[in-house]
Amino acid sequence: MTKPSVNPEANDSEVSKSGPSEEFIRSFTAAQRPLFLYLLPLLGNPVDAEEVLQETNVIIWKKWHQFKLGTNFIAWGRTIARLEVFRYRRNKGNKIALLDEGILNLIASRIESQPGPLESRRRQALSACIQKLKDSDREIIRLRYEANSNGDQVAKQLGRPPNSVYQSLGRIRRSLMKCIEQQVESIRLAEEGGLS
Repeated sequence: MTKPSVNPEANDSEVSKSGPSEEFIRSFTAAQRPLFLYLLPLLGNPVDAEEVLQETNVIIWKKWHQFKLGTNFIAWGRTIARLEVFRYRRNKGNKIALLDEGILNLIASRIESQPGPLESRRRQALSACIQKLKDSDREIIRLRYEANSNGDQVAKQLGRPPNSVYQSLGRIRRSLMKCIEQQVESIRLAEEGGLS
C-alpha cells in the first residue's frame, strides 16, 4: 500500500491559494464510502461511524493543503480517521463499549492491509494503463513518483522547461484517469461475468 504523503511546506505550484483542487475534491468524494467502511468495525455501529466520519471530513478539509496530490488519499484519510476514533472514544468515555487500544490498532492495521475490491481494481487498472503510455511519458511518471521528485526536479533531469513538464504531467494524469476508469469498469464486468 502506498504510504500517504503530507506536504506541509508545499510550494505555490502544488497548492492553490483559492482552495482544494478538483483532483482533491474528487478523491475526497470517492473516499467517503471506503472511510465509512474503515470506521464501522472500529466503532461497532453505523451511527458512531457516521459521526466520526463527519469529524474526519472536517479535519480533512482543514488540512487539505497538507495532502500531496498523486499519493494515496484513502490511506491519508484513514490515518486521520484512526486519530478521530481515539478522540471520539476518549470523549465518549464509558458511554460506548470500549475495545482495548491494542485490539483497535490490530483491527485498523488488518483493514488497512486488505484493499477493497475497488482499490484492487484501481491498482490493476493503473498498472495496465501505465504500460499503455508512451516510453517518454512512462519515464516522466517514473521520475516524478518513484523518485518522489517535484516537477522542477524532473524538468532539470530531463533538460526541459518546468512548465513543459507540468503540462505533460497534467496531460498524463488526465489520460491515466480516463484509462483507469475504463479499465476498472472492464475488470468489474469481467469479474461479474466470471461469477455468473
